[in-house]
Amino acid sequence: MSEITDFDSLRRAMAENGEEPEGPARNARAEQLLAEAEKLNIPLAVIEALGHQLKVYNYSSEKGKMFVPFSRLLRMWDERPEDFDEYETHALHWVFKWMSSGMLDQPHVPLASIEKWLGEMEHRYRLAGHSERAVRGAEFSVAAHIGDVARAERAYGAWLAADRDAMADCHACELHGQGWWQAERGQDAEAIRLWGPVLEGEFTCAHEPHTVLASSLTPLLRLGRVDEARANHLRGFRLVRTMESMRGAYADHVEFCVLTGNEARGLELLAERPAYFTDDGHPRSRLEFMTVVALLMGRLSALGLGERQVPGPAGRTWTARGLAVHAREEALALAVRFDERNGTAHVSERARARMDQRPLVERLPLGVRTTARPAPPAPAPAAAESPEDSRPDLPALIAGARRLSDTLQPGAVEAWAAVSRAAEGVELDARDRAEIADHRAMDLGPEGVALFEEAAGLYAEAGDPGEALAARARGAYVRALTGDVAEARTIVAGLYDRVLALYADDGTGVRQTAAVLMSRARILMRRVHEAQGGLPQVLATDAEAAAREVLALVGGQAGDDVRLASRIAEAQAMLAELAALAGDVEGAAELFARASAAFVGAGLPWFAVEYEARLAGLAHHLGDTAEAERALRAALEHGGPHLEATGRAQLHLQLAEVLGDRGLSEEAAEHALEAAHWADEAGESRTLGAWARHQLGGFLLRQGRFAEAAEVLESALPDLSAETHGDGAVVQTQWWLGDCLSELGEHRAAAERRLQAAEIARHWPEQHDHATLAHLAAESLGHAGLHAEADRAYARAGALWRSVGNVHGLVRSLRARAWLALGEEDRDDTASELMASAVEECRAALESADDEEARERLVAELGHTHRQFGDLLARSAAEDAEDESIQDVLEKALSQMSRAVEVFAPLGDEARHSRTGAELAAGWLEADLGRPAGAAARARAVLAAYAVVGEDDGTVLERRAEAEQMLQVVREQDGV
Repeated sequence: MSEITDFDSLRRAMAENGEEPEGPARNARAEQLLAEAEKLNIPLAVIEALGHQLKVYNYSSEKGKMFVPFSRLLRMWDERPEDFDEYETHALHWVFKWMSSGMLDQPHVPLASIEKWLGEMEHRYRLAGHSERAVRGAEFSVAAHIGDVARAERAYGAWLAADRDAMADCHACELHGQGWWQAERGQDAEAIRLWGPVLEGEFTCAHEPHTVLASSLTPLLRLGRVDEARANHLRGFRLVRTMESMRGAYADHVEFCVLTGNEARGLELLAERPAYFTDDGHPRSRLEFMTVVALLMGRLSALGLGERQVPGPAGRTWTARGLAVHAREEALALAVRFDERNGTAHVSERARARMDQRPLVERLPLGVRTTARPAPPAPAPAAAESPEDSRPDLPALIAGARRLSDTLQPGAVEAWAAVSRAAEGVELDARDRAEIADHRAMDLGPEGVALFEEAAGLYAEAGDPGEALAARARGAYVRALTGDVAEARTIVAGLYDRVLALYADDGTGVRQTAAVLMSRARILMRRVHEAQGGLPQVLATDAEAAAREVLALVGGQAGDDVRLASRIAEAQAMLAELAALAGDVEGAAELFARASAAFVGAGLPWFAVEYEARLAGLAHHLGDTAEAERALRAALEHGGPHLEATGRAQLHLQLAEVLGDRGLSEEAAEHALEAAHWADEAGESRTLGAWARHQLGGFLLRQGRFAEAAEVLESALPDLSAETHGDGAVVQTQWWLGDCLSELGEHRAAAERRLQAAEIARHWPEQHDHATLAHLAAESLGHAGLHAEADRAYARAGALWRSVGNVHGLVRSLRARAWLALGEEDRDDTASELMASAVEECRAALESADDEEARERLVAELGHTHRQFGDLLARSAAEDAEDESIQDVLEKALSQMSRAVEVFAPLGDEARHSRTGAELAAGWLEADLGRPAGAAARARAVLAAYAVVGEDDGTVLERRAEAEQMLQVVREQDGV
């Protein structure tokens, strides 16, 4: 902490404190600095220290502390206005607006005092010659807060009609207030229109677009513009996350989570800011926050999660139900305090309406990692009723279950389970009991082998020996799935012989026979899979023969029988799989397509999903991206609601990657978003979900959606690991995140990400990525003002570029180091030496280059290096140096510029803009050296270069205009 010895050191300390994070520590330092200012015995020092204190209080949760320093400032102004300089005079009047809103935010300040303050503000603004725009804006805020709509509308109109002047809020803040009022009045579309320039970055300030992004969330949801709402949540939350003063905007983001089915993320947001539950320096934002806490907890309770432990005020453990009661009581108590002050019920009505909202979207995937919505506990069994009143229609249940199983519909197993429950205590015939046991066995999987035997006995008792054999064959297949393939093959061989004999004697039908043959084919396919790596041809031959036998049996007999049609489709899929194993990719693709079409034709599209997915992989292998895309879309369509979460996530992710390869990053992002959502739902956030977020972040980055991409990539990183996803994915995610942070101006953070990625890439055999990341990290360090660290990073990058033989990277690292050295004490010579080294590296590479294209690139690099050398020398000419010294430096700069022009010239049209840029720079140096004729000649050379070039190129127009300007300047200098 720097010592305060004079006014300058006080100002430096206040500037340093202003860069600290919002919060009590910054406020406390401002209070210390005021005490130090008072010791200096300089009135302006005290005024500035009070202004600094006001500012940090305003941008914190301790806004209520603003009134004391402002009262003192106002008294000082009334007593000695001459002590205020122009800036502090403006700042004093500006802060009047903060006082107005600050009084509204504190329910202990009487409404009469606020109205009196408005009059005082209007009087002082009039005396100072300011427009009434800010006054009417403050009046509007008062009227809107107390619910006086008529007065608010009048003040709103007067606010917009008054002239904008130095006291008017910035455009961004004004537009926020105007849009907020339109949204309050139910005009959501107009609100979004008004907010447009702020959302698009045209107008910004310390708290914008932060608050507009937050305020836009619910209106966008009400308008059904959910994609924009999601984007604004990701962008906006990133901005307010660390800003203590933005509790109200933070609450808007929690509310968004509740209204979109993202309750789990809402809980995560609450856990990030525990102080928001208790900070009482700004009652209005505390009311907004507690209102939203009540909304979230009420929603969790409605979902049956009232006993879930949740984050809340420190000092006790909270359940959702307990916190819902507490937050509602706190919010309404605060609202009543405001209403008692205001003499209306408006604040309480708004609070109740906000707490009682219903979700606007059932579930909106956000892309960032969050826990899946927790499932509510199972409802308690209903009280027993009399058998006559409660017994379901058992014959109807059996008929429905049989209809589902006969047509292979999803839910058949569940339907037979319902039959089983309903049949407790009821005597069923053997056929019904057989089907119940059969489907129970299917549901149990490996544990159901004994039940298949039981079902077989019951089928035999019911007089259906063919179905008995089919049930035993299904049991044999389950054995194979558990790894006992040899035993399964022995069992099914006997069943195969018996069913064929029975079928030949008309003792069973084709459906039962096909079931046994299909189980045999499945077991033989299992044998093929187990033998992979040393696949004997005989195994594949046996499996192929078994599949073809199914086709031969069923072919022409399926008719409307869905079960038989499914046998045909599955046998074709087996042949496809065997073709793929044999390396016949094209044949496999054709057979998988047939299998899929057969399932769809039979009215069983959900069975086609697996084969469309396999077809997509084969098509991708063949380079047929169009077919891969078609197959993946078909798989998603065919699966419909029957797809499990993991399968849905995988299909969306595959489709995202295919679309991304085609450059369709916007649609690819949509599917990656869906993939991340379904992976979370499947409990695979750390595996499949992390990869989906990695991909989603990359697609968002391609679209220039840097804040959204950064949120998603930061969410992905903790789950990405070299063991699961490969270190390449970790490096790429860090790399992309560094790019995003760089675009967002977060240069120190960007450097950290790039250095972390470089550290991993350092161990790779090929070092190009390592060099690139080191170079990018150096750029970020330089932008962050860490020049010494940037120089070391550029030196490291340069060494790496040299090691991989990349002259262009080496030269650019040397040039960057030269610019860093420029202006630093006693380093101007170092800067020139580094730039000279860059020139020499270019020349040396040119001498050994034997490829024409490479030579042209090196020539261009040399030209740019001479150009930058000239710029560097020109900027190094100290203004307070001797004239002769300056003249010498400018001569050297002109020499480098002239060389740049000479180097670019042979490159022709490709380097025209580069050449004319250097020509103009040389011309200005000629003018500075007192050589108007030389400057004029260079200006005319530029005009001649563009004599036959069209004017639709912005660079052409700029260069011509600059050349004309140069001619005008030299004419005025020397009459040339």
